[in-house]
Amino acid sequence: MKKLILMILVAATIAFGQTDNAKQGKKKGSEAHVLNRAEIDALLAKPDQVLIIDVRRPDEITSNGGFPVYLSIQLADLEKSLAWIPKDRTLIAISNHAARGGRAADILTKAGFKVAGAAGAQTYEQEGGTLSKIVPPPPNPNAKKQ
Repeated sequence: MKKLILMILVAATIAFGQTDNAKQGKKKGSEAHVLNRAEIDALLAKPDQVLIIDVRRPDEITSNGGFPVYLSIQLADLEKSLAWIPKDRTLIAISNHAARGGRAADILTKAGFKVAGAAGAQTYEQEGGTLSKIVPPPPNPNAKKQ
């Protein structure tokens, strides 16, 4: 009986901790604020002041869609690429559901960048936002085969 009560208390503690993170707009493991569609749209309304850092793989951007203008840097390469990121812009770190974006936002914040938060491209679309779909051109039938 004591073990059962202890297990229930541990489970409740974990559940309340996860609920608290969700209420604060944070992903587990990240200190970054998770932006909703309205916050993203407000930032995108000032294109000269914002820059999107998309940490998804190119195939994810192609299959899921992305934002019209962004800087694509894989999360593993982010710290090596900090010198190429402008410091005069507010940054949004994008991934599919904001988990990798949150980690990227933490790295960028620690490096001294002004970061609005993290966002998920798929989450943004589910909330009614529009993503740009990248359609690869059809193969050229006249191209020489090697």
